[in-house]
Amino acid sequence: MKLNFQWTRTRAIAVKEVAHITRDKFTLAMALVLPILIVTIFGLAIEFNLTDIPTGFLDYDKSQSSRELMESFSSSNYFHNMSVRTPSEAFANLESEKNKVVMIIPPNFEKDVLSGVGARVQVLVDAADGQAASSVLNYLSDIQPRSIERLTGLRIPEKIHLKTRFLFNPELSSKWFTVPGLLVVIMTMLAILLTALTVAREWETGSMELLLSTPVQPLEIIIGKLAPYAALCLGAVALVYILARLAFGVPFAGNHFVFLLACSLFLLTYLAQGLMISVITRKQMLAMQLSMISGLLPSQLLSGFIFPIENMPPFFQYFTAILPARWFMNLSRDSFLQGSSFWQMRTSFMALFIIAIVFILISLKNFKRDLEP
Repeated sequence: MKLNFQWTRTRAIAVKEVAHITRDKFTLAMALVLPILIVTIFGLAIEFNLTDIPTGFLDYDKSQSSRELMESFSSSNYFHNMSVRTPSEAFANLESEKNKVVMIIPPNFEKDVLSGVGARVQVLVDAADGQAASSVLNYLSDIQPRSIERLTGLRIPEKIHLKTRFLFNPELSSKWFTVPGLLVVIMTMLAILLTALTVAREWETGSMELLLSTPVQPLEIIIGKLAPYAALCLGAVALVYILARLAFGVPFAGNHFVFLLACSLFLLTYLAQGLMISVITRKQMLAMQLSMISGLLPSQLLSGFIFPIENMPPFFQYFTAILPARWFMNLSRDSFLQGSSFWQMRTSFMALFIIAIVFILISLKNFKRDLEP
């Protein structure tokens, strides 16, 4: 069939969809209110740097040295000291999570320190949360040399002096790391879910048959219906960007044009995936379920949003290569924090482009005038 694409018919479909969106408060709330809520709640709630860790001290020595040891921990702002009187109370506090750490200072602690034979302190760590326990161990290794110097006046000799400088995120702020990643989750949620539901709704209510009985081409229907949702998603991107810069102080070191290009390509990819889901399922409930499974869950668990891809098993490291969210996560964080150029991010751009083409071809192949499923 000869392609007879006309922008006037496409614009008519888009105007119809805009009228539907303006009457649908749920769609407007998802596109405009939900991004603000997600960024605000997650940006404030997610914190990877632990502070004021409740720490119980069972001091059998009760000496000046034991008090200085406890003071060296409390002054670091990592640990919040709490007195423990008996071993049973110490274990009870760990079991009830009243304490995350318990330090047991033995008798004769000061005598052993001053004599130079070496003193031992037992440290009990609640390792039910492995990430928190790992952070505690890192804090302990950092505080230990300072505690030794404070108690004995002697510095541990260093043959190699390492001077650490943190690049791109000097303060190790969790917000700087989290908020650019939330942009991926929000765009995934809006693009794939709204697209899948809107086209599936047309099939389910029978209005798609009316559209297909007119001279309007399938490509005109696709562009006309997706253009308003693309505009909504870009509006959500603008909201998240403003919140990130003004509310959370996240810097933007990259090029705005390259970032907009990355957002547009990722948006095209997930609009195509949502269209593919709706065309294949033609049912709103099934389209919603597949959108959640194939879009929202991978964007949170397998995109590197929280769990580093490098630490995943080899199978999942290769599997994430087919997920658009994994590549846009790199583009978003690199644009905000590292200021990478288009050439430096070319691999992520190319991967997104290939995935988008595959989804678009599958959608166009299945979007036929034949109404038989």
